[in-house]
Amino acid sequence: MTKHVSDQPRTHTGTRLREYTRQERESGTHPAWEILRTRPQTRGGENRKTAEYLRIERGRSA
Repeated sequence: MTKHVSDQPRTHTGTRLREYTRQERESGTHPAWEILRTRPQTRGGENRKTAEYLRIERGRSA
């Protein structure tokens, strides 16, 4: 009696995953990441005040 198909040892060595990651790496960055990277960072005064209040609350000085 032979073994069932699911009982056979796998001989896959991750070739599909390796090829997929290689293709993704070589294709460059996604356009959405480029837009986020080049977008100007705007921070208002309110955010700075909140950050300072939190810093003081945590007990950190300067």
